[in-house]
Amino acid sequence: MIDRRLHPANARVAYEGLRGAIDGVEFTAGTAMSIAVPVADLRAAPGGALDRQRLMGEVVTQLEDIDGFSFVICDDEYVGYIRSDALVAPARVTHQVGTFATHIYRAEDMKSDVVHSLPFGAKVQVLDERRKFFETTHGFVPKSHLRPLDRPFADPSTVAQLHFNVPYLWGGNSTSGIDCSGLIAASLRSCDIRCPADSDMQMALGQDVSGDLQRGDLVFWKGHVGMMVDQDTMIHANAHHMACRYEPFENACIRIKAQGDGEVTARRRL
Repeated sequence: MIDRRLHPANARVAYEGLRGAIDGVEFTAGTAMSIAVPVADLRAAPGGALDRQRLMGEVVTQLEDIDGFSFVICDDEYVGYIRSDALVAPARVTHQVGTFATHIYRAEDMKSDVVHSLPFGAKVQVLDERRKFFETTHGFVPKSHLRPLDRPFADPSTVAQLHFNVPYLWGGNSTSGIDCSGLIAASLRSCDIRCPADSDMQMALGQDVSGDLQRGDLVFWKGHVGMMVDQDTMIHANAHHMACRYEPFENACIRIKAQGDGEVTARRRL
């Protein structure tokens, strides 16, 4: 069965890797483009439901641009539609936002106008280093808020904890709003660990855990995932709290089962 989220084809175009597998469409290698806005919604159809989000500086492959929406392949192979005005020709990015959030200022002055507000994980190109700011292609960012891409974080759980109290958003991937799998993706990718977008895909990560849980382990239910911060406590973005919160693991198991979502389906260690 074809998974729509990973199938780079629509009724008009398809990625050239599908040549010979489907008919009646135009094949293309696509064009590399970069996300130019702080957070871009990735939708199942033009103007349709939110699937996921992409952050500034991420590169996508544009297969089609029609009626203001681009059909794209993301770097984790997820496909969908992003507003075309959120895309620009790609630029080399050098740093990511390493704090909960930051601002890009028009001038090298904290009192100057804000050009953009960026979430954790957004990527920019640094052009020059000043006394307290980095100059980027978009403006000036406080130096303490950016982290070089060649210095990834070391502990996914620490990154997950940085998202404590972020409001829950179905399909969200940023510190403005995030869901369970978005939290896992943000935590792993910032540590330079490849991670698919949705919880059912993330269940293939790592190895099964049969004994005691430990920090960094992933725990799955049907349609849900959390990350352990120690042997007994999990952090997860969830609709019960409508936020990213800590919860005792055993309590979560009881509550999730009681609400009709069943038992734990997998425990995985990276």
